[in-house]
Amino acid sequence: MCTLEKRGRIFILTITGCDEHRLNPTLMDAIQSALQQVRAESASSSALITTAQGKFFSNGYDLAWAGTSKARRELMNSKLQSLVTDLISLPIPTIAAVSGHASAAGFILALSHDYILMRSDRGFLYMSELDIKLVIPPWFISLVDCKIGSPKARRAVVLTAAKITAKQAVELGIIDSAHDSVDETVDSAVRLGGELARRGWDGYVYGQNRMRLFAKVLDEIALDTTESTQTRSRM
Repeated sequence: MCTLEKRGRIFILTITGCDEHRLNPTLMDAIQSALQQVRAESASSSALITTAQGKFFSNGYDLAWAGTSKARRELMNSKLQSLVTDLISLPIPTIAAVSGHASAAGFILALSHDYILMRSDRGFLYMSELDIKLVIPPWFISLVDCKIGSPKARRAVVLTAAKITAKQAVELGIIDSAHDSVDETVDSAVRLGGELARRGWDGYVYGQNRMRLFAKVLDEIALDTTESTQTRSRM
């Protein structure tokens, strides 16, 4: 499912295998378990890189696993909310080294990091909900609002379901940099992580500041969780 390597000051979380890395409860639990280990072992001079093997970073929710089950879809949403909340509250800088396609919930996973680096020789960013006739959850939109500053870029992502290459994503301000291969992407992420770790910022302060920056996202997640709980209690 995933591995966690510590390379000096840097934690590297790798989603393993050559499949689409669909986000089902098993995979999300494995990623969250790795984040809990990072939280326990990190110091103020640490950083986290998240990447993946194969041609997909993540192709979104595991819709085949969910099928027509509303309960399973709600479970996937709840698991991703918990995972994203952990990333937002993590007391160290985070970097997504996007190694391939990042679609829908997989795009959201990448956006949940402080920095996004992406390979330019393969893969695209794609909010596919419009094409597959799904309404985007409000908390997804809040994260898009927080991370993508340009109205033109948000329109491309949300209202045209554009498949955005790394080069286009740099131009639109969605990612920080594009690199010629997956190895160069990860190597650049490691260098950036080292630079950030050497700043030695107080972890508590870093995490709290990020939580304030993403307060609207956390508020939407809390509201969605409350509404889901109330709906289940009425059933």
